[in-house]
Amino acid sequence: MKNILISTGGSGGHVIPAIILQEHLKNKSNIYMTSDDRGTKFFNEHKENIEIIDVPKITKNIFLLPFQMILLLFLIFKSLLFLKKKKIKIVISTGGYMSLPICMASKILNIDLFLFEPNMVLGRSNKFFLNSCKKILCYSDEIKGFPYKLRNKIFLIPPLLRKEFYSNEKCKIIKDKINLLIIGGSQGANSFDSLIKNSITDLSKKYRLKVFHQTSLSNYNNLKNFYLKNKIENELFDFNERVSNFMSKSNICITRAGASTLAELTFLNIPHIAIPLLSAKDNHQFENALFYNKYGCNWILKQNELTDVILINKLLNIIENKEEYLDKQNKMKNINYQNTWNNINQKIITTIYEN
Repeated sequence: MKNILISTGGSGGHVIPAIILQEHLKNKSNIYMTSDDRGTKFFNEHKENIEIIDVPKITKNIFLLPFQMILLLFLIFKSLLFLKKKKIKIVISTGGYMSLPICMASKILNIDLFLFEPNMVLGRSNKFFLNSCKKILCYSDEIKGFPYKLRNKIFLIPPLLRKEFYSNEKCKIIKDKINLLIIGGSQGANSFDSLIKNSITDLSKKYRLKVFHQTSLSNYNNLKNFYLKNKIENELFDFNERVSNFMSKSNICITRAGASTLAELTFLNIPHIAIPLLSAKDNHQFENALFYNKYGCNWILKQNELTDVILINKLLNIIENKEEYLDKQNKMKNINYQNTWNNINQKIITTIYEN
């Protein structure tokens, strides 16, 4: 069995695909994982098997830059020792600056490197290592910023989903009750919660409403008090809980536009309003939302143009216009017919072991 290292960290958008890749490969390989400190909170179990390589974000402060470069060199050396000690034959990176030391070390040791890019804009780390990688796993071959001469490195796969999604119920149409799912993502969730509070209150005055709301622990009590004060039925959950359980109970969603979340909502046929994170690198969340929007799967609202009136009017229009709602569900069914666990498993195994 080959020893494979999956490098990840940072946000849930990096860690969740890494965990899914581990599931796909674990029966044929010995899998090791590295993460930074931020990424460890997304691992529900087996944290003791994760090597921490905590890479600092490169600063624009020229006085601190030399110290960060020295630290980066130390982490590359640490990565070299780790790869040699574990006799790693293949490295898979899910992107982000936290993967830099491992990817650099794999290049020095001439270890096969595979990249993963779920977004519709090529990440800067992935772009840096594109020349030296064997393949890059992508959901589309129309990724912004992707060099045309290296397009032969793209290996297309259906969106990666956690295994439990394949046994969950698909979304049911809105009838007498609205089950609203709210997903703010692992970054900027608190500001997202504040952005939509008034619209939720207005909606609860017009319809029977239950809200399933993913939020950070730091904002949990504040949000719970808000729902109690306004007498809105709710269930709050954090990023470590199984979001599929809440998605399967929902019939409409307001969400950020992380690649994993959009793939999950689309797979379960949940019509959703995407509000991309403004601070997302290279505006990749907007491009993610636009990818599904072109297939007719969602509605997009830009945060810098959003008001309470615009959001509540959009929600009311969706609820009252069942034809458009059903059309979105049908479009989602059409683009997911090939997304099965076995199909993706075969594709991943094929590209990792045959290259």
